[in-house]
Amino acid sequence: MTASKLDQLRKMTTVVADTGDIEAVRRLKPVDCTTNPTLILKAVETPAYAGLVDEAIAWGRKAGGSDKAVHAVCDRLAVTFGAELTKIVPGRVSTEVDADLSFDTKATIDKARSIIAAYQERGIEKDRVLIKIASTWEGIQAAKVLQGEGIDCNLTLLFSLPQAVACADAGAFLISPFVGRILDWHVKAGGGPYTAETDPGVVSVGTIYAYYKTHGIETVVMGASFRNTGEIEALAGCDRLTIGPGLLDELAGATGDLPRKLSADKPGEAPAKLTLDEKAFRFAMNEDAMGTEKLAEGIRGFVKDLRGLRKLVAAKLA
Repeated sequence: MTASKLDQLRKMTTVVADTGDIEAVRRLKPVDCTTNPTLILKAVETPAYAGLVDEAIAWGRKAGGSDKAVHAVCDRLAVTFGAELTKIVPGRVSTEVDADLSFDTKATIDKARSIIAAYQERGIEKDRVLIKIASTWEGIQAAKVLQGEGIDCNLTLLFSLPQAVACADAGAFLISPFVGRILDWHVKAGGGPYTAETDPGVVSVGTIYAYYKTHGIETVVMGASFRNTGEIEALAGCDRLTIGPGLLDELAGATGDLPRKLSADKPGEAPAKLTLDEKAFRFAMNEDAMGTEKLAEGIRGFVKDLRGLRKLVAAKLA
């Protein structure tokens, strides 16, 4: 009997679940798990997790209903869900720094340290956690400091090679280039039709992968934000892929041969090695309308859901 495409994918790529749904992670058995404010907000609104939410609210009431207490409860919820996920996955759980800190290096560092401390209070060491940070210049510089302290980072909302280059220069443990959102931008701009192989998001990740492998960069490439299984199959062999439960289920139910598309031994043609200081980084991003627009849009989206979570928490505290 032919193995499912998900089982075939697992033989060449580390599969990560892109969800805060604890039961979905338990069912799908990924190696790692990654969350974001949108996923945590959905999980918090799910009746099955009322107990976890009630515990955080009861803890927060001791601090009153101030904005500081609301923020603390939101942090606690993120770590609570992350801690539950570490009981299921054998690898790491990504926990995101507040998106409204994306342009504040010091605040990002402080928040990351507090997240790690909160995990450690629960007996979960930092080698089970990735701190998830938006790939702004400020976020990348925060990651550089954190990596120097042994706190591994997942640089998210990554849409361009300049972002990937700066993350590698900072020694980031992992990057999450977004595939589907790149496709969305190009389709909206009138591009296409695209095949899985010509999908602009797939091409972008393939270029970053080739750049890293050709130039001996150890930063892990984890493709993210998929719109269909064709994109995933076109990146089979990538270091890691973080995939939502729906697409994981599709792959689990699909059979047929799944060939390796990316290989460190034969990464393909790569751009020449780049060196980017802050000015060069910002200019390169300014030249890339898609990368600039999607980064800003992604931060706005995460901030919107973060505010939604804070509003929900504030109402419960009251």
